[in-house]
Amino acid sequence: MTDIVTRQVVHAEGISRVYGRGERAVHALRQVSFTAGAGEIVAVRGRSGAGKTTLLNLVGGLDRPDTGRVTVAGHDVGAADDRELMRLRRGTVGFVFQGFGLVPILTAAENVGVPMRLAKVPAAQREERVAVLLELVGLGGHAAQRPTELSGGQQQRVALARALANDPQVLIADEPTGQLDSVTGRAIMELIRAVVHARGMTALVATHDPALIEMADRSLLLRDGQVVDE
Repeated sequence: MTDIVTRQVVHAEGISRVYGRGERAVHALRQVSFTAGAGEIVAVRGRSGAGKTTLLNLVGGLDRPDTGRVTVAGHDVGAADDRELMRLRRGTVGFVFQGFGLVPILTAAENVGVPMRLAKVPAAQREERVAVLLELVGLGGHAAQRPTELSGGQQQRVALARALANDPQVLIADEPTGQLDSVTGRAIMELIRAVVHARGMTALVATHDPALIEMADRSLLLRDGQVVDE
């Protein structure tokens, strides 16, 4: 584990999540507990259906636990109302998804600027930060290009820049290299690691790739909704 870790940012205690009822109920998570600190990358691993995405959704405020408690940068996600969750997702947490999630009709710069528009950041400040973020991910010369004009790796770099737009404390990446070849995927993971360690962020990265898991500071192995190894 990197020695930059100084404080606990994510704390989950006995969280469970069940979808459906009766015989059709799916126990996506069962009494999961873990912590993650500032400057730390935690790889969440396990087979499809193990509960990785559910865990990330609970931490990111996209869902709520049925039992247990999860706090993110001091915010109790389960107890938060809809407005508080919206603020959490817009400012405290940044998301990177396997499918990139870029808006096709917007340029790279416009995609990165979307979270700042929602946060009502002044135009001049927004444009300056967009330029800085695109340089950070190595795409300073691609600001005017749309997603269809970019490679998969470049699209994911734009998605990462967008996730960093509002300077989040927590970065959540759900299979961020799943649609990329191994070389490009490793480059994206190296970029995530460099950004997280440099900025003292906390990152949860769901992945199947053993090479990427090795690049994390530590990992959680989920099986049938439970942490079986840490």
